[in-house]
Amino acid sequence: MEEKANAGAGTLTAGASTAFGGVAAGGLMCLLSMSSIQFGAALSSSAITTYGPAGASWLRLAFAAIILAVVVRPRIVSYNRAQWTSALVLGATTALMTMSFFAAIERIPLGLAVAVDFLGPLSVATIGYGLSRRLVWPLIAALGVLALAHDGEGWVGDIEGILFALGAGTGWAVYIVLTKKIGASFKGLEGLSLSLMVAALVATPFGFAGAVSALDGYGLIEMAGLAILVPLLPYTLELIALRRMPTTSFGILMSLEPAIAALAGFVILAQPMTLLQMAGTALVVAASAGATFSARQ
Repeated sequence: MEEKANAGAGTLTAGASTAFGGVAAGGLMCLLSMSSIQFGAALSSSAITTYGPAGASWLRLAFAAIILAVVVRPRIVSYNRAQWTSALVLGATTALMTMSFFAAIERIPLGLAVAVDFLGPLSVATIGYGLSRRLVWPLIAALGVLALAHDGEGWVGDIEGILFALGAGTGWAVYIVLTKKIGASFKGLEGLSLSLMVAALVATPFGFAGAVSALDGYGLIEMAGLAILVPLLPYTLELIALRRMPTTSFGILMSLEPAIAALAGFVILAQPMTLLQMAGTALVVAASAGATFSARQ
């Protein structure tokens, strides 16, 4: 009996250790994904200056679409009308969201842009439960955004930058809903590949002319690297992470994104933060984590 008990305890311990290892690995992948997204956005600053927000968006989407198409090889002629519809809508949303976000970080600090961006999916996640106490989370996040928008001497950025960030946040909220749908109707990464092709085509009228006229050999290499940083690497990491950890843990970890954006803005773009702005970032992170946690209860 004692031997059986010890064997059972050993099995439980090994299982717990494996589970913990899976969660730890998933958490690391989440952090790497967020870092890739936000440092990729910060590193896009020079590309935005050179090609404009629309041009930089088009180049990044075009390279991402080409790279993923070569890897995935989507079966273009095999998809039905419903699959094409979801891919077209998701692709158009991705293009508009990307161009809006790049236009925002051209005008306002990265940390502020990401915090405003977060209001979109956060509001949708809480309003979806009706008029309840969960509505406190978007309000806390909004207070955090106000703190981020003031550097102690005056308001940071401009109205246009805030509006573009709000547009990107709205696109992000729609993107989350559409991604769940497209993930269920396509195999593997075929849906993402098809939607990225659509996104590149949608962005072409806005960014092609400004980008091609300024593009050179260095720019080709730069934009290919940025396309890998966002969205190819983060999507792959998040997909693997979700297989290793609970959705709640994943959502809470992803709430750190505004803080990572602030760090990327400081390290790459030399955008310092006051104590008030740090407190604002903490409020946005806390609101996002709180909304994620309460939604699972």
